[in-house]
Amino acid sequence: MEDTPGLLIRDSMGYSDAMLVIPPPLVQALTCFDGQQTELDLRAMLVKITGDLQVGNIEEQLIGVLKRSGFLEDEVFAGMKEAKLRAFAEAPVRMAAHAGSGYPVQTNELREQMDEWMTGAERHEPDLVAIAAPHVSPAGGFECYRAAYRMLGPEYAEKTFVVLGTSHYGAPDRFGLTRKAYATPWGHARTDPDLVNELERLAPGAVSMEDYCHSVEHSIEFQVVYLQSIFGPDIRIVPILCGSYALSIYRGGKPEQNEEVRRFLGALGEIAARDRGKLLWVMGIDMAHIGRRYGDEFDALAERDEMLQVRERDMQRMERMMAGDADGFWELVQENHDDLKWCGSSPIYTFLKAVPEARGALKRYAQWNIDPKSVVSFAGMAFRG
Repeated sequence: MEDTPGLLIRDSMGYSDAMLVIPPPLVQALTCFDGQQTELDLRAMLVKITGDLQVGNIEEQLIGVLKRSGFLEDEVFAGMKEAKLRAFAEAPVRMAAHAGSGYPVQTNELREQMDEWMTGAERHEPDLVAIAAPHVSPAGGFECYRAAYRMLGPEYAEKTFVVLGTSHYGAPDRFGLTRKAYATPWGHARTDPDLVNELERLAPGAVSMEDYCHSVEHSIEFQVVYLQSIFGPDIRIVPILCGSYALSIYRGGKPEQNEEVRRFLGALGEIAARDRGKLLWVMGIDMAHIGRRYGDEFDALAERDEMLQVRERDMQRMERMMAGDADGFWELVQENHDDLKWCGSSPIYTFLKAVPEARGALKRYAQWNIDPKSVVSFAGMAFRG
């Protein structure tokens, strides 16, 4: 921002509502807040930055604003976190977190926007067991959302939608569950408590119950908004946030070598087999994350240069998905410790293990410049089985 340049700091978990802009000269001083260095180290850093020995006021102001804002790991932050966790646990519903940013908050405006995003979506396919859609902002990924959700006709209205979303903030090898209804501008989508309770009972060590991550996560919320736009607000869902299988990616082996993960996947598979005709699986997944925003040392442009190779590798992974080859898919994810940074790999693998008979078809693939130097890829897919 030309008027206030600097480093923007915000809390993506929402424990703190503050947003700070640290002036460029002071950004380096933040390295002193690592739990190891002292205030003397900070003072020495500020003297070096400013060239002035009298830095007491700057030091006091910097520490004070970080503390008041909840950006230091101390009792202030602990109190903010505890208050937000308690508020979510006690709330009767999971409130819409992204209405007004990811999609319109007013119902009439949302209907107009959905009509625009879904223009031409008249094709339905019978006998589906699952769809995969993006979880990127609908403004950037609406063509792939449309490619997936246009497959769903009235015959799916009475299904229970098992929504597997990426948990961007949850712990690895954990599954975030909630019994709360999902509120959107359309109304409240009902969570099936019996299935949630069954998963918690069969695999308690793998479950984070009433997981606070639901309160800030978008990967499921966007799917619920689309489902309600098709079937009305009173749909029945099982919202499952899938934590990263990062240990398997970096150390090798399969995710289910973790005993708790194995139990959860087994429980989900039992439910899938038993309730086969009653369920429709929905994966909220993005794929590759490439470019400056994601730590790469080059500018990424959709369908250009390096992104052409990314497309080829994305296709190889999707071929394994569509073939129902969980092991082959995971071997590709593990290459180079997932240098493509597929944030949807854990929901995908979870689905492939729970519904191994599913076979998919690619409906649309896209790459989108989320900023001028960074690209996200995603797809719309449909599965039978």
